[in-house]
Amino acid sequence: MAARKKSGGRKYGKAASKRVGSAMRRRKKGTLKSGRSGRKVTSRKQAIAIGLSEAREKGAKVPRKRAAKKGGAKRGGRKAAAKKSGRKSAARKGGRKRASR
Repeated sequence: MAARKKSGGRKYGKAASKRVGSAMRRRKKGTLKSGRSGRKVTSRKQAIAIGLSEAREKGAKVPRKRAAKKGGAKRGGRKAAAKKSGRKSAARKGGRKRASR
């Protein structure tokens, strides 16, 4: 069998590279803000993601975002904590019943 040939060309365009570079400089300077909350970005990975997102908006050559997993939200917040505490109390109640006999 013949080996598969890699398709030539760049995955990301020059414009995308410029946008990411700009985002990295803004992060170093302390002026890069996240979109929704407007908080200052300090993470290198987040700065790259913001740069690529901006490049996508401008129509630069950037691969599509990967689809999110169907496992639910990364951070559950209070709901997840409430569920956990509910399970613990149920387990304790069961333990108490056995001890009282």
